[in-house]
Amino acid sequence: MRRRLALVAGGLLGAVALATAPAASAATREFWVAATPVTWNAIPNQRDAIENTTYDPSQTVFPTTVYRRYSPHWRRPLVNTPFSGNQNLIPGPLLRAEVGDRIEVHFKNLDPMQPHSMHFHGVSYKPSSDGAYLPGFSGRDADVKFGQVWTYRLTAGPDSSGVWPYHDHSPSMDMSIAGGMYGMLSIRDKGQPAPDREFAVVFAPYGQFQSIDGRAFVGNTPVFHARVGDEVQWDVMGMGSEHHTFHVHGHRWRDRGINKDTQTVGPAESFRIRWKEDAPGTWLYHCHVEAHMMAGMIGIYRVAPR
Repeated sequence: MRRRLALVAGGLLGAVALATAPAASAATREFWVAATPVTWNAIPNQRDAIENTTYDPSQTVFPTTVYRRYSPHWRRPLVNTPFSGNQNLIPGPLLRAEVGDRIEVHFKNLDPMQPHSMHFHGVSYKPSSDGAYLPGFSGRDADVKFGQVWTYRLTAGPDSSGVWPYHDHSPSMDMSIAGGMYGMLSIRDKGQPAPDREFAVVFAPYGQFQSIDGRAFVGNTPVFHARVGDEVQWDVMGMGSEHHTFHVHGHRWRDRGINKDTQTVGPAESFRIRWKEDAPGTWLYHCHVEAHMMAGMIGIYRVAPR
């Protein structure tokens, strides 16, 4: 097995309450996101192919609310995540920026049943962009009701390089996160080229299953595609209350000078891995907590020849 030199960055930093002033040349990146009610099927083919078990839709179909990306002023829905395999909507939009950028996330709540918000890790902001509900202290940013809008204003400082979670932190936080209301910020170093392929992988429970991006079992979880020669980046995050171990067959990377093929991620922790792809074939990726893998946390990664 050939070694790949990978860039790894992750972990969580507490968000700084006051935004640092960006350089005069900083870009402003705007995103339009809405909390959108959907009906979500965690196992669309109703089958665990490894155990040859079938499931009734009553076990796999859930009403929920997700973060959905839109064109400016919420005119039309867009794909949440480039290269997202065979699905969309969970996780929420992959918000890409660069160190030094200002980030404006325009958020609208289209859910008539619950308030929602967006709380961001890894970036700087004022209290009015915190998005975390605390009675008597928080403002409208943390309790965006049906039909209302809020703009979160963030700054990607030098300590923001990496991938970071965002999630609902409103009064309906527990139900929302359990239903898939989370996503990632992907912030590159200043001047760092974007990867050819960037995959968002979120390990989280979903109903009675263990999911990758809200789906369970091979044939339902995302099928990611790359080609030999591609610069590939995996953005990995855990949500919920459990720890997971990310593993890709046939590949290794370096973390703080150590060769790895498995890396642990805990609740609301995240990391990124980069490598230059040189291993054509069909590979598995999964959580190496065996009970999690057998409960659905396993998927396929396909690498085409050059």
